[in-house]
Amino acid sequence: MWRGARGKCPACGSGALFDKFMKVTSTCPHCGEALHHQRADDAPPYFTIFIVGHIMIPLVLVVERVWQPSYLVHAIMWLPLTLGLTLALMPIVKGAVVGLQWALGMHGFGFETPGEEESHDQTA
Repeated sequence: MWRGARGKCPACGSGALFDKFMKVTSTCPHCGEALHHQRADDAPPYFTIFIVGHIMIPLVLVVERVWQPSYLVHAIMWLPLTLGLTLALMPIVKGAVVGLQWALGMHGFGFETPGEEESHDQTA
C-alpha cells in the first residue's frame, strides 16, 4: 500500500503507477507488471471524502466557535481548502487501494498462472 500511495508500482516500487493524474498505467514501465486489470472504482473517492471530512469538520467547528466569521468568510476559506485537500489526497488514496489490491492478489495481480486469463475469457 505504501508503494501505491507514493504513486509507484506495487510490484517493484520504482515505476510510475499513474500515466496521468489518476489513470493507472497499463504496465509498469520499470518491471513490466500488468496493471491494466486494476479497478479501484468508488473506493478512493469514498475514503478521500471520509478523510477530508474528518479533517475539515473539526477545523470549521473550531473556527466558528472561536471567531464566528460570516458565511462569506467561511465559504472563501473552506471551499478552496476542501477542494485542494481532496485533489491532493485522491491520487494517494487511489494508489494505496491499488497497492492493497495487488498485495491481496485481487483483479489478476501477479498470482495467476500464464494462460489462466485466456481460459476465463473463453468460459465467459
